Amino acid sequence: MIAIIQNRMTAIIWVTMGHSQTEKTRNHDRIVEVAARRIREAGTEAPGVAEMMASAGLTHGGFYKHFGSRDELIAEAAERTYAESERAAQQVIDGADDPLAAFVDWYLSSEHRDNPGSGCSIVALGNDVARASDEVRSAYTDQVRRYLVHLDELLGTDEARRPSTDATAALSTLVGAVLVARAVDDPELSARILRDARAALLANPSPPPTPATGAAV
Repeated sequence: MIAIIQNRMTAIIWVTMGHSQTEKTRNHDRIVEVAARRIREAGTEAPGVAEMMASAGLTHGGFYKHFGSRDELIAEAAERTYAESERAAQQVIDGADDPLAAFVDWYLSSEHRDNPGSGCSIVALGNDVARASDEVRSAYTDQVRRYLVHLDELLGTDEARRPSTDATAALSTLVGAVLVARAVDDPELSARILRDARAALLANPSPPPTPATGAAV
């Protein structure tokens, strides 16, 4: 009888522990999700721990059960934004007749301009990353490099010339246009910035350069 009771108690303990771990994982993910949205909306320096925990529906005191510091949360949230940005970009170009035009249209859309919390992290975090931790800056740099790879693929650039001047210019145009379009207080000017950047990127695209005979690769 004692053995049966002990076995039942052990089973209850294991179930309780499993439930607690599942809940902790769920709460952790919720905090990172909130932080990822908030840093894209307000930058890496603005959202405080209390604000993010409240937005996640959790108490401030529970923060250190999940993270050793605010910097640790910001680093994980930044990584989340990079992954989400890549998925969003991939969804846009998958199946598109003209993947480059589809990507540019999405990036320079009024919807992207008006919704930084779910948009590209390169433009959303660009202002603050220079002052962020080394971990955040390193991850941001990696994301920029991945975007350059994607742009070179869309542009059809010869692999020997990657990252190409066209890709770096395109990325700078995309990010700069959205950044300025979000910042100005004139709706017509904001719309024109996006429209003109799109025209500059898609007007008469030149074919990728062909390496000279005997050129090093």
